[in-house]
Amino acid sequence: MPIAVYVLGLAVFAQGTSEFMLSGLLSGIADDLHVSIPTAGLLTSAFAIGMVVGAPAMALLSRNRSRRRALLFFLGVFIAIHVVGALTPNYAVLLATRVVGALANAGFWAVALATATDLAGPERRARATSVVVGGVTLACVAGVPAGALLGTWWGWRAAFWAVALISVPAVVAIARTIPNRRPETGDPVSTRDELRALATPFLLPALLLCTLVQGATFCSFSYLEPVVTEVAGLGSRWVPVTLALFGAGSFVGVTIVGRIVDARPTLVILLGMTALAVGWTAFACAAAHPVLAITLVPIMGMLSFGTGTALIGRVLRFAPASSTLAGASATAAFNVGAAVGPWVGGAAINTNLAYRAPLWVSATLMLTALTVAILTHRTQPSTDAPSHNEPSSSPAGA
Repeated sequence: MPIAVYVLGLAVFAQGTSEFMLSGLLSGIADDLHVSIPTAGLLTSAFAIGMVVGAPAMALLSRNRSRRRALLFFLGVFIAIHVVGALTPNYAVLLATRVVGALANAGFWAVALATATDLAGPERRARATSVVVGGVTLACVAGVPAGALLGTWWGWRAAFWAVALISVPAVVAIARTIPNRRPETGDPVSTRDELRALATPFLLPALLLCTLVQGATFCSFSYLEPVVTEVAGLGSRWVPVTLALFGAGSFVGVTIVGRIVDARPTLVILLGMTALAVGWTAFACAAAHPVLAITLVPIMGMLSFGTGTALIGRVLRFAPASSTLAGASATAAFNVGAAVGPWVGGAAINTNLAYRAPLWVSATLMLTALTVAILTHRTQPSTDAPSHNEPSSSPAGA
């Protein structure tokens, strides 16, 4: 695998830390800015909305430009906006910085996925995707718990400063390892052809499933802090531990799926969604029992991100070989779920189920995903072979 692919994973680690660290900072932000915890949770939704809007737009704007320059531009904006977020005393300004930061993150993701899969070659497309997505899971393992600790020790603003600082090495690494050239796509795919490909019965169900799976994931992940402290009755010191366990499970899931999904993607996806429906239901029932709750956290991380990675890989697999919009659309679908999940979970908190409610919502979303998968099964290819737009073989990457 080319070293540049791992460099992209490093940059995604910094950006993933920013996207998910709010799950451990909600109480501090709510207290400091004088808003409720569900309102603070909307910061996660704001970031996701920016990703949804930005991913396809930035993909189209950057598709014929130097990928190194595009990556450096997006990462530079991302760093600057976190400095502003760390300094602002105003919730509305912080909300705006989350949207702008997400636009930059979306642009980076769109270019990074296309760059990684091109550098790795068709035979290692899923492996390259798992490396990039693995940066997010490493953020859950190390970055998000570290952000929670910084929030506990020095306040939530320290976590924003930390994200800006850890992004700087990624800037240097990208400048040195990513080729400074325009995409080499052979016969270019027009915007119209890319849009037409996305409207096929092969891709639309996969995008919808991405949305539902990630909606279930972020619905519960965004409120893990109050679940741990209020429902399970554990102290605040357990919050970083819980987030680290979720991230560790996520990393394991992405790593395993990246190595096996190319052989049987449909089976992996169906089994993963079934296990998620059962798992979120079990978590909702066991949340008040500390040992069971903590045990389920890494399992749900593994299943959530493993299944999500398999779905992203499926979108890329059946898209035109030179498409950048496919990766952007997968990112957008991922973040539609990340936007809707915390919002629905926050609304559900106001019911009699309180902080246990997001777990039940996640279970419901996964049952919906399974229903969609069953109803659309006949529209999917009869085999898991790649699309006719993807070469059947090519020299493996270094």
